[in-house]
Amino acid sequence: MPTGTGPKADVLAAFEAAKGFMPVHEGLALYAAATEAGALGLPLLEVGTYCGRSTVLLADAAREAGTVAVTVDHHRGSEEQQPGWEYHDPTVVDPETGRMDTLPTFRRTLHQAGLEDHVIAVVGRSPQVARVWGGRIGLVFIDGGHTDEHANGDYEGWAPHLAEGGLLVIHDVFPDPADGGQAPYRVYLRALASGAFTEISVTGSLRVLRRTAPGI
Repeated sequence: MPTGTGPKADVLAAFEAAKGFMPVHEGLALYAAATEAGALGLPLLEVGTYCGRSTVLLADAAREAGTVAVTVDHHRGSEEQQPGWEYHDPTVVDPETGRMDTLPTFRRTLHQAGLEDHVIAVVGRSPQVARVWGGRIGLVFIDGGHTDEHANGDYEGWAPHLAEGGLLVIHDVFPDPADGGQAPYRVYLRALASGAFTEISVTGSLRVLRRTAPGI
């Protein structure tokens, strides 16, 4: 897969400054995939916005390609981000409701990066949004909930919308259970076993697959 020239320095700085968990080398691989997929002229879709760290990269790639990034999240945090869990951040809790609300932080991230005009933010649960989605997509980036229920729901909802030649990107793929949860890894194996995808790159926990056949 072509790596391209990478994001501009200001975009990379915005990515690094944003709240989130994706390391730089995986972000660069995501950007390369988004740049390649952008050539299809179709939307680049992300499941799991959080505070917009990876959205910055997708939005810049979309801007360069003349398309748009779509990011889907209910903004209430995934399982491991709830109070008492490892990735909980109390600064993104709404003091009025006492619930996680990453939407304001996400909007600030996009504003500071100057990329608001290149993103459609959909606030809702991934399977519900997928059911009403009507068009094809050039890239699907699965980085939402990490239970089997949520990871499989994201795959089942969005993979059928992926255009032939488009890219399926899955984050947090850990073959060794000692490194992390297994749900994204099982979805990755499921995609390969479908016969509809061919793996084209591995960068850390990021897998990039190309849709090469129907049959999802």
